Amino acid sequence: MLSNQWTEELPISGIKKFRTVSGGDVNDAYQVETNEDTYFLLRQPKRSADFYQGEIAGLKAFEEANVTAPRVIANGQIEGDAYLLISFLNQGSGKQSDLGRLVAKMHQHYSPNGKFGFDQPSTGSDLTYDNAWCDTWRELFVDQRMDALANELLRKNLWHKKEEQQYQKVRQVMNEELSQHQSKPSLLHGDLWGGNHMFLQDGSPALFDPDALYGDREFDLGVSLVFNAFNDNFYQAYQEVYPLDAGYEQRLKFYSLYLLMVHVNKFGSIYEGGVQRTMNDILSHA
Repeated sequence: MLSNQWTEELPISGIKKFRTVSGGDVNDAYQVETNEDTYFLLRQPKRSADFYQGEIAGLKAFEEANVTAPRVIANGQIEGDAYLLISFLNQGSGKQSDLGRLVAKMHQHYSPNGKFGFDQPSTGSDLTYDNAWCDTWRELFVDQRMDALANELLRKNLWHKKEEQQYQKVRQVMNEELSQHQSKPSLLHGDLWGGNHMFLQDGSPALFDPDALYGDREFDLGVSLVFNAFNDNFYQAYQEVYPLDAGYEQRLKFYSLYLLMVHVNKFGSIYEGGVQRTMNDILSHA
């Protein structure tokens, strides 16, 4: 628990209660109640304040796109710990179809410079991506992300020659498919699994914990498929608002593979079977 001295340095007054809450596997998280409001506090021990710059940039991009999400209140460092203070969203229940429409609306907000990437690096996993601006989605996804992931798995001996050879075949399929696909640099959540959305007390959907970037919108949808957290109503409503281009079924597998590789890198071989099945599926339908 945080010390009184630590909490007194927060730029809010009238604190009544601190409560430890779930904040994922990256941050310490707390619900903070004051006389005036309730906040959500994220803390990263022994890190500088700029640890949260990517998340802050993502939340501000959501705000500009009119996507319901927590709003940034304050960011800084206290006793050597980075913190991010954001608005607290009260949990309710709602419809997956409304969530699908919200994500479709977000994906119709495009990169201001017409390129793929982001102004801040992605630091939400064990591997950092610099999100350097690219002219094509293929460059950003295959060269910057998938190749970096594959190299990291080899470095950690989580992959060996057989997996690397299979990845090179999958890489060729991805290169060919993405070179032909007309991508637009949409605002992406970047980590759209079931734990990063909620419904508010009025039933409206909200997104949080972004790993934002501007990329092909199919990336978010492919990631969303991995843990089966979204039902048919979500995808049907999305398609009604912003229909996907022909051939999307194959491309979605690329992004499911990405997330499974991220999990192998972070959690080990428990996810290796999913990686192998997805690579086999991509190659069998190439």
